Amino acid sequence: RLNGSSSRPPRRTLTRGGRMNLPHLAGSILLVGLSWLQCGAARHAVNGAASGASEVRSESSTGISTSVSLQRRSVKQRQSSGTAVVHKTAYFGLLNVGNPKQEFLVVFDTGSGNLVIPGDDCRSEACIAHRRFSQTDSDSASQVSCDGEFGSQDQKYDEVTITFGTGEIWGRCLQDQICIGTVCSRGSFIAATYESANPFKLFAFDGVLGLALINMSQGPDFNLMDRLGHSRTLRQPLFSVFLSDDDSSVSEVSFGEVKEERLASDLVWASVARDSGYWEVQMDDVTLDDHPQQLCIDCYAAVDTGTSELAGPSEVIAVLGDKLNVKEDCSNFHLLPKLGFIVAGHILNLQPRDYVDREGGRCSVALMPLDVPPPNGPLFVFGIPFLQRFYTVYDTDSRRIGFGVAKHSQKVSENLRERLISLHATKGKAGNRRKFQGHLRA
Repeated sequence: RLNGSSSRPPRRTLTRGGRMNLPHLAGSILLVGLSWLQCGAARHAVNGAASGASEVRSESSTGISTSVSLQRRSVKQRQSSGTAVVHKTAYFGLLNVGNPKQEFLVVFDTGSGNLVIPGDDCRSEACIAHRRFSQTDSDSASQVSCDGEFGSQDQKYDEVTITFGTGEIWGRCLQDQICIGTVCSRGSFIAATYESANPFKLFAFDGVLGLALINMSQGPDFNLMDRLGHSRTLRQPLFSVFLSDDDSSVSEVSFGEVKEERLASDLVWASVARDSGYWEVQMDDVTLDDHPQQLCIDCYAAVDTGTSELAGPSEVIAVLGDKLNVKEDCSNFHLLPKLGFIVAGHILNLQPRDYVDREGGRCSVALMPLDVPPPNGPLFVFGIPFLQRFYTVYDTDSRRIGFGVAKHSQKVSENLRERLISLHATKGKAGNRRKFQGHLRA
């Protein structure tokens, strides 16, 4: 196939997520944002740590829950301007496929909808540099079309092409046992038959487990949470994500439960705003020190564990850059305001250290311009800098997202109190006012 054989089965083209065509978003997210990951020494270190990763299982009369530890890797990347330095971070953990189990390191990605791992018939450099799934070594593997239909093993099936900005993957579709922690289900996935060297050869992880809503997947059988929901395997039809910002706490993705010990506040729930397949919510505006800026009225924000940065419409990011006025020599760093986003009647605040990159006495705003055309845009993306500050819960049955202040070790409580602010409209003699109320737990 890689030599241009005319017998290649038909392929349909997807963006990173699946069905929604967002080429600009695909060019900015996970596989471009994380292309700095080195495969050699970094992968060796990750594998050593991951082998001891904890997988916690809880059972009840109505289902089970499980948590998978995530490994964190951060590096510095100099921007094309040559002066500003951006810190990029990735989180990934273990997943097993097949019988007997074959182990893979994957990003648990809320911005895509399919499991994608290299297949053993992939001979490209990027695939050879990673673990590859062997269909012949699994007693339970079956080939399916990429629409999820079954057929004989010798039947020719279509393939999919998944574009990731500067990179591309071709893949065929299989079905087999897929296990996260102690939870297993039989489902369909994409086994890559080709991966472009740039950027996939550089990655320390093998693949991506898409956790987006079903509209982002090839079909119901490709969507992990949809399968687990129909089988009533989990205690609750949801998963939650805790991303630590240092090595003192273990990051984890939990299926079937909310980890109360990871929360420093109550949860604030926001409904999924549209049927794009993304976990996206309505965002009413951007705030500076809790004051609305009238910059992005009725925008949308996608909550994306696979994006290494905060992103937003280029015009809004440009205005924010002017308003923030971050001095390159960091001389006004201690005077910078909180940067907030109004969601579900609450301000979700970031402190300057969350949105400013500091390196070698230089400071720069760590906000990436991203223009998604209507009707899907304008769109913000709440990436890893946001998710390190907020514990997030993804409820597939109720189609809603929960936001709570993440409880990290050695954090000052008065700073946490400013993270999540409730907006209550009151009316008095002076007219409409806004009342601020923190949600910090005792």
